[in-house]
Amino acid sequence: MASFEVIGGKPLHGEIVPQGAKNEALQILCAVLLTSEPVTISNVPDIRDVNKLIELLRDLGVKVGKLSSDSYLFQADNVNLAYLDTPEFIAQAGALRGSVMILGPMLARFGRCQLPKPGGDKIGRRPMDTHFLGLEKLGGKLTLEGKDFYRIKAENGLTGAYMMLDEASVTGTANIVMAAVLASGTTTVYNAACEPYLQQLCKMLVRMGAKINGIGSNLLTIDGVEHLGGTEHRMLPDMIEIGSFIGLAAMTGSEITIKDCQIAELGLIPDTFRKLGIKLEFRGDDIYIPAQQHYEIDTYLDGSILTISDHTWPGFTPDLLSIVLVVATQAKGTVLIHQKMFESRLFFVDKLIDMGAQVILCDPHRATVIGLNHQKRLHGITMSSPDIRAGVALLIAALSAEGRSVIENVEQIDRGYQHIDQRLIALGAQIRRL
Repeated sequence: MASFEVIGGKPLHGEIVPQGAKNEALQILCAVLLTSEPVTISNVPDIRDVNKLIELLRDLGVKVGKLSSDSYLFQADNVNLAYLDTPEFIAQAGALRGSVMILGPMLARFGRCQLPKPGGDKIGRRPMDTHFLGLEKLGGKLTLEGKDFYRIKAENGLTGAYMMLDEASVTGTANIVMAAVLASGTTTVYNAACEPYLQQLCKMLVRMGAKINGIGSNLLTIDGVEHLGGTEHRMLPDMIEIGSFIGLAAMTGSEITIKDCQIAELGLIPDTFRKLGIKLEFRGDDIYIPAQQHYEIDTYLDGSILTISDHTWPGFTPDLLSIVLVVATQAKGTVLIHQKMFESRLFFVDKLIDMGAQVILCDPHRATVIGLNHQKRLHGITMSSPDIRAGVALLIAALSAEGRSVIENVEQIDRGYQHIDQRLIALGAQIRRL
């Protein structure tokens, strides 16, 4: 199990380019299963979860050619359905949360798919009901074997239907959309997710020949077509990386420029960090963060304590709440962090408290942070990364802390952040992989 040794307390300086968006990649890559024609995808992040999904597609029989460091050519013209029945597939799919995204494309094009319960971060309950209820409404027949193995079939093809999703699940919406584009008739999806990554998927499918109306809204209308063709697609930069780098600059008092951010797609992220007192300057599509010795948390107009909470898009993404929480520990003022969507994502605050942060964990969903205003620095400790996002939050805390920190289980961080140690070393960080 790998670890990072971090010597903190040093300001960083320079430019950094965000990787391609992990959460977009997991959808876009599975969409190549919808056509037998070539699909070229660029700005693909070189991270464990994405590489494992590419390996899974290759083992399913998809031809995969690497065109450059971040570009691939895929062609699913000879998919091996028998591979679904092998122990190797079960092991692969069960270890990767993103494997759930093959359900819609496989069901639509080949009439069947099966899947063990996918893995992923242990951040609370992540039920798959939205995926299966939507696919069943399109005509899929679901069989559950035990508690951990799903089979779904559509021997007579899929038929469009009206559905109102029980939650605006991004991956659930994506699976339903990928199934509906090849279904006969019209599918209407109400309470659909509308994140930029879902919009990217829909735009890609339209270029492949799909008919989708309402992109960017929570009401999608999909007229099924008989087949889809090939296309080229470039993924957005990862908004979670961008937010992480903003937080890193503030915590370490660093001057950093984040390049090529596609600012128009970031939603509330810049303004949320501004509420913490962090100065940001947009320079074209770059975000410049000047070195700040102090940043002060806003209050509401009546002077009451600010609350920052997550919500479905266009609300603030839950993936950045751990970063916001860490950044607040060195702000001036107090903030309540309310994690609504997952019940276990705040369970890393004990490590911050051990480092000297003033945080009260109110319950599994809420934490109150009393900022230290850089008057009292955090100090280094040995800790373990519990999940991808908390791991990077702890890395940011370690880079701002006095002395030496060791972060164990950094394979979690590697699942979501591309060569993060090397990229931060280029900014002047002292990190060593053990």
